[in-house]
Amino acid sequence: MTPAISVIIPTYQHGRTLAVCLDSLLRQTRVPDEIIVVDDGSTDDTTQRLAPYQGRVTIVRQDNQGAPSARMAGFERSTGSLLLFCDADVLAEPTMLEELQKTLEVHPEASYAYSSFIWVHRRFVSRDFDPVALQQNNYINTMSLIRREHFPGFDLALKRFQDWDLWLTMLEAGHTGVFVDAFLFTVLQDQGRRGISTWLPSFMYRIPWKQIGWAPRSVMVYEEAAEIIRRKHQL
Repeated sequence: MTPAISVIIPTYQHGRTLAVCLDSLLRQTRVPDEIIVVDDGSTDDTTQRLAPYQGRVTIVRQDNQGAPSARMAGFERSTGSLLLFCDADVLAEPTMLEELQKTLEVHPEASYAYSSFIWVHRRFVSRDFDPVALQQNNYINTMSLIRREHFPGFDLALKRFQDWDLWLTMLEAGHTGVFVDAFLFTVLQDQGRRGISTWLPSFMYRIPWKQIGWAPRSVMVYEEAAEIIRRKHQL
């Protein structure tokens, strides 16, 4: 029996890209068994954008509580044995779910499957699963296909790096991932919203700013968030 796939989409002020995201999921060669959209208190045109999908998509609404809370609200409504937490500004390749699911079938020892992706015009290349490398830096996107029985939940207290925390928590429980060497989704440009496309070049995060005595704010925010994860997992 083919395991059911639940796709959970937390969204906040993503009216511009939500329909594109949903259409790409509904056109999958392996159509998800359920799509759950959790509107985390949006005040834009999200409600109107969702109206044409009534009956094909389960819609959950809540006051604004942040992405981890929205993901968990969707998880609690889901029924699939395979989970994919999809961002609302993503265009999925038509074969994304099929390739991720087939990879998990071939690798029963793996708890989740992940891929590389494109952010606007920039390619983010992932790598084969390496627990040592994962403890040093996150290279796995939230948009991975996860076995439900191994999913520990998101830490609602975290503001950033919820995905890195998830993979480290799973690693500590003995659950590992498997890499699909393909670009299976694209993060879209959403005008007016900040995202990875506004980050500084990667080399900026390797400069020893502490020795210099000053650092750009984006670097400081990144390092503070990363340090919270390192302390939690005693890295």
